[in-house]
Amino acid sequence: MSRPTSLSQLRNITQPPEVRTRASAEHWTAHLYLRDLSPYVTWMLLKTSISANGVTGLMILTGWATAAALLIPGLWGPALAVVLGQTQMLIDCCDGEVARWRKTSSPAGHFLDAVGHYTTEAFIPLALGLRAAGFGTGVPLDFRWVTLGALLSLVLVLNKALNDLVRVARASSGLPKLADAKGANAPRPGLVARLRRVARFLPFHRLYHSVELTLITFVAALVGLVIGSLVASQLLVAILLPLAILAIIGHFVAIMASDRVRPQ
Repeated sequence: MSRPTSLSQLRNITQPPEVRTRASAEHWTAHLYLRDLSPYVTWMLLKTSISANGVTGLMILTGWATAAALLIPGLWGPALAVVLGQTQMLIDCCDGEVARWRKTSSPAGHFLDAVGHYTTEAFIPLALGLRAAGFGTGVPLDFRWVTLGALLSLVLVLNKALNDLVRVARASSGLPKLADAKGANAPRPGLVARLRRVARFLPFHRLYHSVELTLITFVAALVGLVIGSLVASQLLVAILLPLAILAIIGHFVAIMASDRVRPQ
């Protein structure tokens, strides 16, 4: 397809209602403002020869840079990570838009997108563990915190994988793909459903996306200006790990209590 002649035309093709109304595939930052900005970036990308998969490659590198920024001690590393984390999500909007405009959507693109999010959300807790261990501060590394950061990384990746395992299980059973609509993943009526409604008032299970992790780390760095950067980093890891374990347990129970893995 030729280049767009207007932003309105670009939005109509690259941001159809089924994209803007997705319940789980769209991060809240996309709903809030990134989808308003992304057409301007996509417009510029379409003036180049870069492919949609090439844009996804930029998204992956930006995510890795986000994690690497957290290795910069003090406040400036987390501040840079916040900016890079938002930039990664902006590019993540653009790769799909480029693919939809050029009609080049492919399984490879979806695979690369998953690689970008999985690796970023694995590298960030590793970086947090290194920050808590004293990386870059001149003190000997405390490898206990490195280990806790690695454990946090493992828990987050496993929690993220549960949704993919649901899709694999449904495909293996010949069930259709779940609709990405509000309420499609809700547990059946009962205790788990009631607990899930209560969890909406304290949604700690939503803290583990790269955007939320960078924002929380920045807040911890601000607290570190008062209590000490190293102490704040250690408190952050010490709080995030047990909450992550609780989140993955709750996620597993919610899946088993829903219709996602039930015969239909």
